[in-house]
Amino acid sequence: MMKKFVKILSAMMLLLVVACGKTTKTDEPSKVAGDKVDVVATEKLVVNEDVEFKVMHVNDIHGRVDAGKYDGMGLARVSTMVKQTRAEDPNVLFLDAGDTIHGTVFAALTKGASVVRVMNEMGYDAMTTGNHDYNYGLDRIEKLQNTMNFPVLVSNLTYKDTGEKAFKPYTIKTLPNGVRVGIFGLATPETAYKTNPTNVEAVTFDDPIASAKESVTALKAEGVNYIVALSHLGVDEDSVYTSIKLAQEVDGIDLVVDGHSHTTLEEGMWVKDTLIVQSGFYDKNLGEVTIKLGKDGSKVETAKLFTKEYAMENVEEDPAVRAIIDEVNTENEKITSVVVGETPVLLDGERNDVRAGETNLGDMITEAMLTKTGAEGVITNGGGIRASIQKGTITRGDVISVLPFGNYVVVKEITGQDLKDAIENGVQSYPDARGAFPHVAGFTFKFDPMKEVGNKVYDVTFNNGEKLDLTRTYKIATNDFMAVGGDKYASLKGKKTVNEYESIEEILGEYIKTNGITHTTVDGRVFAGKEEITANMDKKSNDSVYTVESGDTLRAISEKTGIDMDTILKENKKITNPDIIFIGEKIALPKAN
Repeated sequence: MMKKFVKILSAMMLLLVVACGKTTKTDEPSKVAGDKVDVVATEKLVVNEDVEFKVMHVNDIHGRVDAGKYDGMGLARVSTMVKQTRAEDPNVLFLDAGDTIHGTVFAALTKGASVVRVMNEMGYDAMTTGNHDYNYGLDRIEKLQNTMNFPVLVSNLTYKDTGEKAFKPYTIKTLPNGVRVGIFGLATPETAYKTNPTNVEAVTFDDPIASAKESVTALKAEGVNYIVALSHLGVDEDSVYTSIKLAQEVDGIDLVVDGHSHTTLEEGMWVKDTLIVQSGFYDKNLGEVTIKLGKDGSKVETAKLFTKEYAMENVEEDPAVRAIIDEVNTENEKITSVVVGETPVLLDGERNDVRAGETNLGDMITEAMLTKTGAEGVITNGGGIRASIQKGTITRGDVISVLPFGNYVVVKEITGQDLKDAIENGVQSYPDARGAFPHVAGFTFKFDPMKEVGNKVYDVTFNNGEKLDLTRTYKIATNDFMAVGGDKYASLKGKKTVNEYESIEEILGEYIKTNGITHTTVDGRVFAGKEEITANMDKKSNDSVYTVESGDTLRAISEKTGIDMDTILKENKKITNPDIIFIGEKIALPKAN
């Protein structure tokens, strides 16, 4: 009877269009100003009594189900915290903002099915899609939905042929305390080029702002008390659509559970009356928002994060989730034993070798990246190469051992200067071993270890014979770690991303299957040594002033101008050593004899 009474009362309140009170906040760490935008005529319903509930959240897990040095706390610990919180008070929602089912061997070998098994056990309430969730193709997510105990929510994705929504746009969750929470999903339009375009060719990523307004209108009409946007938009300034823009332009959203930009918002970010939360990436944090709704229309929201450090010290793994992970890992061992090729030589991935010079394995990895992306060049760090492949049979497990991190390939638009700066960063410690040492494809480069840091690199030449133009823009492939400035590759950070691809491990395995072993020795893409200057015979004779170019020597200049070296030296008292002249230096030339 009580449930029936509440439904009748809710319907009466909806007809009366009772306006909820203005948001009350106790903490505003980063409020962004913006004008109000009225998008609907109705309002969310006010609760009948003071209530409290929680929203726990993760984003950008990228298949990291296990704890690790470079990963997070592991989903077994996340599960423990979610279940413990629910045991104390069942009024809890657990949400995922996308990029979840791809990125590691654990995920890839079952095309995401293994991760879904873990998510089901953890008790997810909903997820939206990240761009990398489409790496197996849209049809794979559609199939995985049939095995999920929770909905995939995307309000801005439509089929091109029918105009229908590809996924459920929103859902309404009624908590034990009677609060009706409306949740809608948003996928970033960047997905169209941040996965392989063929993966999403059947759909259109619609304007997230317009789709959000439609969802808010629909949810208010259905009489919800609270609205959550489950958003894979991020807060990066170089994105056209962000969660900040969403909160600025769409009124009525109480909470944005965000992903995509890998941002750690310890206490959330306030934009007008909307709280935006994001927990970083790789389950390094578990987010929790506590919401208090008053019968007077008041609202108080408090956000916090449980860190990896806290979890590793204080939280035991959920045995049910641990059992699934162990079972999948055991099954994966059968797959990792699958043969992908055979090598007649050792493919060198030894730590000290790949961190201080070119190796045949480094050459083949970058060549695989070049072949996959069609970029003009590739640069990746030696520290990402973790093992050699012995002569003989190559298994999937061997490839995984070489590239265990699940790093995926990113193509960026950078200038020639950015590329030179990147190479300079990579070679600055040579001959000392350093994880940043660059392995490249599509071009070669030389560097002088004796020169000062930042001025070592010279003669960067692309495979087509063109020299590096510092002012030109190039499409260069790298890994996602370096793309955001990892290993101090600052010149790559913040630059425009034009495409993203699978993990390097997947790309290398595919390359070996298709092409075999293409690099039994090194190609000579990297040369460490003093710059050798050769004569440029194109310079005109009898100029009154000669500007030194790359390749010039004083003897060469003498030969092509017909002016004796001693005569040139007498005319240029500043040249104290005839073996040392500098590019750009002006040399006075007396008239030839």
